[in-house]
Amino acid sequence: MNELFYFLKRLYILSGKILYLNIVGMVLIGIFEGVGIFLLIPLIGLTGIVDVGYDYSSIFWLYSNFKEMPQTLGLIIVLGAYAFLIIAQSYFQRNQSILNAKIQQNFIRHLREETYNSILKANWGFFLKKKKTDLLNLMSLELNRVAGGTTLFLQFISSLIFTFIQLCLAFWLSASMTISLIILGSLLLIFSKTFVKKSKEFGEDTMLLSKEFIGGVTDHFNGIKEIKSNSLEENHINWFHNISGEIEKNILNIVRLKTLSQFVYKIVSALLIVTFVFVAIKVLKTQPAQLMLIIVIFSRLWPRLAGIQSNLEQLSSVLPSFKSFQDLQAECQIAKELEEENYKKIEPISILRGIECKHVSFKYQTQSNYALKKINLYVPTNCMTAIVGPSGAGKSTLIDMIMGLNIPEEGQVLIDGNPLLKDNLLSLRKSISYVPQDPFLFNTSIRENMMIVNPQATEAQMWESLEFAAADFVKNLPKGLDTKIGDRGIRLSGGERQRIVLARAILRNPAVLVLDEATSSLDTENEAKVQQALEQLKGKMTIIVIAHRLSTIRNAEQVIVLEEGRIVQQGNFNELAMDKKNVFGKLLGKQLEVMG
Repeated sequence: MNELFYFLKRLYILSGKILYLNIVGMVLIGIFEGVGIFLLIPLIGLTGIVDVGYDYSSIFWLYSNFKEMPQTLGLIIVLGAYAFLIIAQSYFQRNQSILNAKIQQNFIRHLREETYNSILKANWGFFLKKKKTDLLNLMSLELNRVAGGTTLFLQFISSLIFTFIQLCLAFWLSASMTISLIILGSLLLIFSKTFVKKSKEFGEDTMLLSKEFIGGVTDHFNGIKEIKSNSLEENHINWFHNISGEIEKNILNIVRLKTLSQFVYKIVSALLIVTFVFVAIKVLKTQPAQLMLIIVIFSRLWPRLAGIQSNLEQLSSVLPSFKSFQDLQAECQIAKELEEENYKKIEPISILRGIECKHVSFKYQTQSNYALKKINLYVPTNCMTAIVGPSGAGKSTLIDMIMGLNIPEEGQVLIDGNPLLKDNLLSLRKSISYVPQDPFLFNTSIRENMMIVNPQATEAQMWESLEFAAADFVKNLPKGLDTKIGDRGIRLSGGERQRIVLARAILRNPAVLVLDEATSSLDTENEAKVQQALEQLKGKMTIIVIAHRLSTIRNAEQVIVLEEGRIVQQGNFNELAMDKKNVFGKLLGKQLEVMG
């Protein structure tokens, strides 16, 4: 229950005075409802129309006034007062429901925004450990369950308040009956622990199944081209059939548990009412009006006690969702890159001399071997530095290190001689444009994709960047810059997507341009255009290129050759190409053989 109390504390902090107002509303509703139902029969007895056998000595002044007026008038007053109470109760009930909704929606919106904000501001290591689909599941299905849990809690508080007020009124009317009811209700709540525990277990199953479902379906849609190309539909349909069956089974288990608990309570309720009525009539010789009072007390209070138990069951089923959110927020807090108030103050850093890696080593948490070992590297400003090497050599890991995504276990990354720390980490990234091997575009227009990096960019600047990146094809699209390109830019070819991403990177006018295999999807003609564009950028910005296609880095001032996480060669292209026996010479030779 700790996770529930954690979120209740957050709910209290966020809601403040409005939560107290909500509780006051609950009390008023409870009073109106309790008074209206429990006192109807005794109030009718005031008129003298029916003898309810009630002692009115404590309110003799009211009793004597009713005795002096005609019975019909007294009955009209009593029924009018009852109607007023019901109307007032309904009015407060409506406003309290709206207030509950405001509290819940405000809390959930805050939780949603806070969690999303924390996720995006976590460091790169956080995302290396987390599955994207798990985060998606948390921000959608599990958040909805937390929202439902918040509603359940507010209903639970309402039930407690209503029940307490009605117990007080019932105790005033019949102390012995109320005490008996409290004892039986307490025994029933203790007995319900089994149902509560089982409900929590089913809630955990629900969370795991939803995580598996969202993860699997997302993977299938991401890989739909491979599925269609390789005729793998049947395998994935079978998986979907199995997971759907598990979800169905889980839901039916929850329904069976809920209906079983309700069934048990209804049986117990029926037996208790029958027993009490029998004892009241045969043993206590209760009068008809008093018997009605007993039935009213049972009919009003017992469902409240059963409702509290039902709320406990439902709250238990959503506790795993509360816990998953609490765990996620704790992880995000640990992985936070910078304090909230500092984000708005970040400005791009000026790199005057260069970026240096000094005795840098790094390994991923999931691996025992180092991805980078004792790296010593200097990247001068306004020059092109190329990083090459066989697959798995550590090229992308090194780029991530330079951009501050990976934090070295040993050594330091220096910017103009100053260590790269949390204080200047995001300033560095604001100075960098990164073009990945697998280009990503949002499901919107080309214009909006471009303006993400520079909202103030003019149309002329966008066309200039597109032309610079050999993306002239945009002019021939049906709506030009306003053409919708589909999910991840699926309506464009791989080469077209890569050129738009490159144009977007250039539009930002960065101090450092990082290209991770950015020309791998281009044909020879467009690759030559991009190379020509990069030549024009030399001397204006620092360019770092990862390249498998070695012909693209002929004009780099510096070439770094990696193998098994170490720098094995370093120099300009022609110097390295002359040594046929070393790693770079062998890589170049193999590519020339393929081209030949």
